[in-house]
Amino acid sequence: MGLLDTLRTVLGTNAEADATRDADPEDLFGMSTAYVTMEADLGFRSVGAAALCFSGVDSTDFAETVGDVEAILRAGEEETGTAFDIREDSHGWEWVVLRDDDPEDLVTSIHFAADEFIERGYGSRILAAVFGFERAGDDGSDGADSAYWIYSFRRGAYYPFAPQPGKERNQRLEFKLESVLDGELGLEDDESYWYPMWPDRDGGHPWE
Repeated sequence: MGLLDTLRTVLGTNAEADATRDADPEDLFGMSTAYVTMEADLGFRSVGAAALCFSGVDSTDFAETVGDVEAILRAGEEETGTAFDIREDSHGWEWVVLRDDDPEDLVTSIHFAADEFIERGYGSRILAAVFGFERAGDDGSDGADSAYWIYSFRRGAYYPFAPQPGKERNQRLEFKLESVLDGELGLEDDESYWYPMWPDRDGGHPWE
């Protein structure tokens, strides 16, 4: 089974069949307080970006839906300064990528985008929302540790992902994140669904 097939299985059909609760876009607002906890308790700050991952459909209606998502985000960009672009990665997944130094604006924009897909009947095409964090090293350098909170729309829950170079995971950090944010976010308690969303290059983000 290839990477794309595995992702389809874990974040896709099997995850939906095994889901213990329905996804709720309102869950995304839990990240607003999680940003504060991540920085205050763990020293992680936002990377100034977040993204919504979805699987496209070859239809005119879906293309119009994506156009409506763009229109909503463009209006938000004028109001809050949240920049965005929509791209496809090397695995064939599509991403709405948002950039803003204000984490609240990122959460709100992710919610707007997800809600539009759902309202148009394409909620099943949304795979995950991904929020990025970084922690300075002991020498003060940026990006010594990277971590992500991933919200699986098929499972209706968050899980941590801490990638390291060479497609290794910092599991000790992931369990630390779980212990600190447990109770603040609705967490995935089945670790088999903590699926890694690897970036295409070391030091990159999953949406790049």
